[in-house]
Amino acid sequence: MSVRRIAAVAAISAAAFLLAGCSAPPWLSGGGTPSPTPSATSTAAPVQNDLAAGAVTRTIEVGAITLTIDYWSTLPMDQWTAAANKPLSFSVHAVVTPADGQKVYLAKVTAVPVVAGPGGSLPAPEPIVDQASVAPGYLVLDPYSYSQTFIVPPLDSAATSLELTVKYELLLQSTPTSSDYAKQTAVDTLSIAIAPEG
Repeated sequence: MSVRRIAAVAAISAAAFLLAGCSAPPWLSGGGTPSPTPSATSTAAPVQNDLAAGAVTRTIEVGAITLTIDYWSTLPMDQWTAAANKPLSFSVHAVVTPADGQKVYLAKVTAVPVVAGPGGSLPAPEPIVDQASVAPGYLVLDPYSYSQTFIVPPLDSAATSLELTVKYELLLQSTPTSSDYAKQTAVDTLSIAIAPEG
C-alpha cells in the first residue's frame, strides 16, 4: 500500500472517530463543568404619576380649538391612598385659530376611572360627570375658563394606580352670530399613583 493511500485511510478513520460522538477536550469545552445560569430577578416597575409634582398642564388640539387644562390636587400626593376621598381640581380654557370671533362652550365633562393593583385590574368607581346646566354650555373661550373639582371615591384596598380618562365635549360657533355649533371632543388621560396606607 502506498504512503499516500495509508494517509488517506488514516484521515477517514479519524473523521469517523470524531463523528462517532467523541466529545471535545476539556480545554475547548470550558473545562467540562457547566457554568451556572444567572437567575432572573424581577422588580416591580414604578407606577407613573402625572401629578408627582403636585400639578400638570396639558394642551390638546382638536379641530380649530386649542384646549389648555391645568390639573392639581389640594390633597398631597402621599395622602392619595385607596381609602381616601381624592380631590382632583382642573381648569380649562380654549383659543380658536383663526380667531374670527366664534365662542367655544364646554357642554360636558366625563372622567372614567380605571384602577389597577399588583395582580391587574380592580373594580373601579362609576364615571364622574358634569353636564352643563346652561345651553349651549359653559363659556371657555380665553379669558374665560371652566374650573371644577372631581372627587375620586375610595378604591379597592389593593389599588396601586389610578388612570383617569377625561373627555371634554366642546361646542364651537360656526360664525360669531350663529346659533349653529360644531361639536369637538378632546380626550386626555392622567395616570396617578395610589399611596400605600399608613
